[in-house]
Amino acid sequence: MADEPVLPNYATDALIAADIDAYLDLHRHKSLLRFITCGSVDDGKSTLIGRLLYDSKMIFDDQLAALEADSKRIGTQGQNIDFALLVDGLAAEREQGITIDVAYRFFSTEKRKFIVADTPGHEQYTRNMVTGASTADLAVILIDARKGILTQTRRHSYLAHLLGIRNLVLAVNKMDLIGYDQARYDSIVTEYRTFATSIGIGHFVAMPISGLAGDNIATRSANMDWYTGPALIEHLETVELDVTADQDKAFRMPVQMVKRPNLDFRGFSGLIASGVIHPGDSVRVLPSGRTTSIARIVTFDGDLDQAVAGQSVTLTLADEIDCSRGDVISIADAPPEVADQFEATIIWMSDEPMLPGRSYLLKLASQTASAQIQTPKYQVNVNTMEHLAARTLELNAIGVANLSTDKPLVFAPYEQSRELGGFILIDKISNATVAAGLLHFSLRRAQNVHWQAIEINREAHAAQKNQQPKVLWFTGLSGAGKSTIANLVEKKLHAQGRHTFLLDGDNIRHGLNKDLGFTDADRVENIRRIGEVARLMTDAGLIVLTAFISPFQQERALVRSMMPDGEFVEIHIDTALAEAERRDVKGLYGKARRGELKNFTGIDSPYEAPEHPEIRIDTSITSPEQAAELIVARLYG
Repeated sequence: MADEPVLPNYATDALIAADIDAYLDLHRHKSLLRFITCGSVDDGKSTLIGRLLYDSKMIFDDQLAALEADSKRIGTQGQNIDFALLVDGLAAEREQGITIDVAYRFFSTEKRKFIVADTPGHEQYTRNMVTGASTADLAVILIDARKGILTQTRRHSYLAHLLGIRNLVLAVNKMDLIGYDQARYDSIVTEYRTFATSIGIGHFVAMPISGLAGDNIATRSANMDWYTGPALIEHLETVELDVTADQDKAFRMPVQMVKRPNLDFRGFSGLIASGVIHPGDSVRVLPSGRTTSIARIVTFDGDLDQAVAGQSVTLTLADEIDCSRGDVISIADAPPEVADQFEATIIWMSDEPMLPGRSYLLKLASQTASAQIQTPKYQVNVNTMEHLAARTLELNAIGVANLSTDKPLVFAPYEQSRELGGFILIDKISNATVAAGLLHFSLRRAQNVHWQAIEINREAHAAQKNQQPKVLWFTGLSGAGKSTIANLVEKKLHAQGRHTFLLDGDNIRHGLNKDLGFTDADRVENIRRIGEVARLMTDAGLIVLTAFISPFQQERALVRSMMPDGEFVEIHIDTALAEAERRDVKGLYGKARRGELKNFTGIDSPYEAPEHPEIRIDTSITSPEQAAELIVARLYG
């Protein structure tokens, strides 16, 4: 008799499938905790995260083998496994034994899922710590038990609190290196509690640990029987998260994208920042203020009857109203504020100091605007929390200042909404992020000052004078010949019957800008004011000639942005520094060389030459008269 075929055990397969489904369902519905580790250099942040991954069995066999091999090759601290190598991914990090970039790692236990950000301890990389903290629910502040509380410990604690992290763990690390001394631990916790209270931290959980030895990481350590609190993982698994807090707030959704796949569908996509929304709810689109109602809540898996904070959805509206990226859809009867002037905390993250008055790009949720920061009201000393006078902010400085934007922004105070209260500033030339900021409130004058409608507009003024308004912006080194050439150009235009006005650098500093010096910040403000005056004069229909060194590209670009296309003409009077210094008509270069004149352009203050000026005049081969003829011919020939 032939062997009977072996039939599949469908019952067993069904049980396995059910177990897999149950396992996946269990992990799918686990809560997620985002947390960061921070503190000073060599406090053991990377080692701690490596130990968490190791103890939670989140390391594959091949990863473990590679880790053991790298640990033997590097030979750090003589231990068998250097856990820090699991998260120190850059070559420079491994070579120096430090963290530079923000390293994100995922791990999971039976009770919860985790995303942890390992942030750098070096002061110069504080900006990366801010990046990691901006989305965290909890912060683990590490302290080396041998060193105690350092400046960076205070700075990171202050930043974590400032950024809205209310769950703090004070992990006194490397207890094995001090013989598990309880008295030393208690002293550190007492000192930290005094500091925490001074900056408004009302509660934190302290624990003694050793990331390297594993004490109080996954389980409580027998080496410190005097400690009766939870192990770190136990606390991370059980700390309460207020997951409904954002859902209890008024509905807001910044629009990230307008979807128009065909003529029959127009939807507005974004991540819901707060609240709950249903089809039929009345909503308001800001900043326009137009109202309508929700027609559908669309997702990839189908329409929803309800969407809540944290979900990414596409909303369709009952009426055809203007709505685009950067707008905010809110519940109709509780809209957020709209303003263009604010007070804000600014965390400066660039090696180049902040220049009050300079125009930066500001990004808030999906909104982008040009912003100018005023001189700081004060800077915060992170050691004493003292408010210090400051004219600027340098790398890692934290200060409070007013700022204004070139258009109204939809916002909420940061303490109410991270999404609509937290912003970044971007350098317009390099595109580098130079600062992070937290909005406090709008300034009263933002609501009290309005544009007045004027019946005789700039077009009417220009038509009366029968000319197109322009700004002829002469820039170049001191002694290049800007004023001489600009004066000759104005004479020729005046002879043609054109209506002009010449703004000269020295003349302006006798009046409008007599309060300004020659620091970089004052030069920025000098050009900002001139730009505003030049714009007003073009509104009157004039051709405005300006003769200023105007050393920075950003400020020249700012003035250009104030003008309609084609009305700003940048004229670079290009002269070699040696030639300008040889002329030295006013004796300024001599004074600068002797140290009698500080912040002099070309000597101890930079000049950023135009990259693409409309007109370039090389005065080594062109006389002032020839230059004036060339400029007039180019513009009006």
